[in-house]
Amino acid sequence: MESALDYYTARALLDWQIELGATDAIGDAPVDRYALPDIAPKAKKPVAQAAPEKPKQVDPVAVAKAAATAAGSLDQLRAAMDGFDHCELKRGARQLVFADGTPGARVMIIGEAPGRDEDREGKPFVGRAGQLLDRMLAAIDLDRLENVYITNVLPWRPPQNRDPKPEEIGMMKPFLERHVALAKPDVMVVMGNISCQAVLGKRGITRLRGQWAQALDLPVIPMFHPAYLLRQPQAKRQAWADLLELKARLEGK
Repeated sequence: MESALDYYTARALLDWQIELGATDAIGDAPVDRYALPDIAPKAKKPVAQAAPEKPKQVDPVAVAKAAATAAGSLDQLRAAMDGFDHCELKRGARQLVFADGTPGARVMIIGEAPGRDEDREGKPFVGRAGQLLDRMLAAIDLDRLENVYITNVLPWRPPQNRDPKPEEIGMMKPFLERHVALAKPDVMVVMGNISCQAVLGKRGITRLRGQWAQALDLPVIPMFHPAYLLRQPQAKRQAWADLLELKARLEGK
């Protein structure tokens, strides 16, 4: 039996290994790290990751139709419109401008969109144009406090009072149609091009004004918007003729 290495021999061997580059002793048996294993390890198959689901596309018009249809009263319709978050105009407006006047009145006036004063007060037609509208109505014995109901195509003010975009009109049209159905007027007055486009599907107020049409199972008469009359006072003569036409219709003449 061979005797164990003596101290000097073991020390000489250790020094020799250090000269060869050995730095750590990690085991009792030497390891040849240049030798290849007999069997190469099998590569692990990558785990297939499920593709992230694409967000579902929301149809704002469909959402608006469902919300409008579910509203059984004007108060419920107002709440449904206030909770509708798919119109970008809502983010820049102070508040919802729903309606003013007398619900159930024979005459329902549909304007275009709120302006600065309407956005601040939360009612349609309260600025200079609204004051002119009140004088126009009073000339044929109408008053929003007694026998007129007023709303707009859009309930939120567009930035810088720009014209509403077609997609904004289309998005909010289900609410407008439900509004008319719940208000149950005898006649509608659409003021301005935007209102004509939303209700009648036509533009060209100078050509359409004063001519009765039919929409939403109701007689409709287009008129100049009071804001237009403030800019073009010479058109007031035509506006007066349209008011007389409305009065004659209400009196059954």
